[in-house]
Amino acid sequence: MSATCAILPFVPIFLLFLLLAAASNPLQDSYLHCLSLHSEPSLPISTITYFPNTPSFQPILESYLRNLRFNSTTTPKPSFIVTPTHVSHIQASIICCKKFGLELRIRSGGHDYDGLSYVSQVPFIILDMFLMRSVAVNLEDETVWVDSGATIGELYYRIAEKSKIHGFPAGVCPTVGVGGHFSGGGYGNLMRRFGLSVDNILDARIVDANGNFLDRKSMGEDLFWAIRGGGGASFGVVVSWKINLVLVPEVVTVFRVEKTLEQGATEIVHQWQHVADKVHDGLFIRVVVSPVKRKGHKTIRAKFNALFLGNAEKLLSIMNESLPELGLVDGQCKEMSWIDSTLFWYNYPIVTSIDVLLERQSKSEKFLKRKSDYVQQPIPRIDLEGIWQKMMELGKLALTFNPYGGRMSEISEMETPFPHRVGNIYKIQYSVNWKEEGIDVANGYLDQIRRLYDFMNPYVSKSPRGSYLNYRDVDLGANGKGNASYAEASVWGEKYFKGNFDRLVEVKTLVDPSNFFRYEQSIPSLASWTSVASE
Repeated sequence: MSATCAILPFVPIFLLFLLLAAASNPLQDSYLHCLSLHSEPSLPISTITYFPNTPSFQPILESYLRNLRFNSTTTPKPSFIVTPTHVSHIQASIICCKKFGLELRIRSGGHDYDGLSYVSQVPFIILDMFLMRSVAVNLEDETVWVDSGATIGELYYRIAEKSKIHGFPAGVCPTVGVGGHFSGGGYGNLMRRFGLSVDNILDARIVDANGNFLDRKSMGEDLFWAIRGGGGASFGVVVSWKINLVLVPEVVTVFRVEKTLEQGATEIVHQWQHVADKVHDGLFIRVVVSPVKRKGHKTIRAKFNALFLGNAEKLLSIMNESLPELGLVDGQCKEMSWIDSTLFWYNYPIVTSIDVLLERQSKSEKFLKRKSDYVQQPIPRIDLEGIWQKMMELGKLALTFNPYGGRMSEISEMETPFPHRVGNIYKIQYSVNWKEEGIDVANGYLDQIRRLYDFMNPYVSKSPRGSYLNYRDVDLGANGKGNASYAEASVWGEKYFKGNFDRLVEVKTLVDPSNFFRYEQSIPSLASWTSVASE
């Protein structure tokens, strides 16, 4: 027996695994050499680069993967993952992806509903921003610099550390990453008073397709306009954002009231449509409608969730005048701080510590699909009844109605790429979740939500039928592999952006003519398409 054979039985299994994982791979060595050559030597990029044959690859890939539909054995995996801690790591990733013909997917929180931030059908890498999550609050000028890898929960927490009277208009889910949320619009329950997240962004820092690190002044107003609602991943890697804090009362009031059909839910929802966008701009009442079973039979439950920027007495006065059908009473109103209201809205018990906002992982991942619509005329009562019946026939679906009005009706649809402003009463989110595995099961649930979406066509916006970018939905259309044409991309682009799509294409053509930053719903470059078409 050779000396080598005699030694092997005494090598621990885990050490053998590490030795095998670290075995020389010429292609990986080439990737690492390129990355190291173009990044800061004092911050070795090799320590934050993960290949499929390394132990940390799978845990990092899955740690910010929120939709189990994209976590199967057949789901395409990246060639490697970079978790940057420095701008040079981002610059090196761009340079080396160009050199090796790899696409680059940018992930900040992983809540991309259709997985576009971490899945591709062509060779790709993931640039996962979760280690770049600084939040620097400056109360002197009421601003914050927040990195794209921070979560909304971390942002809210750091604001609350410094002030009880400051907040920021962003989403309800605390584990959503700032990068994708802001660049797609940023929708939340303060929007009727303060608008969207993008309406409160003052500056940004971005790495462009040439590896340049730019701020608002150096990138120019066109690019700064584009990344505030046009999807930052079409134009570069947004590293951080400077946002303007807003003033909130020391005491806000919330309520959550549920009504079934037997308790008059249809009449209340019907009346809600007529007042929700017109009431006091400090009041946001969301309605979540879903089929449930009560006493052995199917019915519809409408859940009314509200945030009011004021005390309970004032809220009751407004509700009694505007929506008496709900029958709100004093005992259903809970006064609290704004930061505590963010926990209430995410269904944490009222006694929960705000420290939970620092938890970056969702408690339960699931299979899911989302779609969206905009409603511009109240749906008649009889048609609401038809919608409820359709939902009960189809199964496990929910509709969430989010009211407009207030500040949203005061901002031009061309101010940012997000165009869904004046004329909308409310937005609909369609949702279906499931935990069972299997393609047939998934197809069944997907069929349910698509059928409900088709059924809703008469009641929603038209020419185009609008959709919200942050509720990514490839059912609307998707670019093929390579360079998409204007015609191909406009199929889905006009639904998200309406008339702003053309300006986004112009900006893209100017700042990324070769279309390096591309994915299934990225803004196309006319220069790149023209070059391909002429060959």
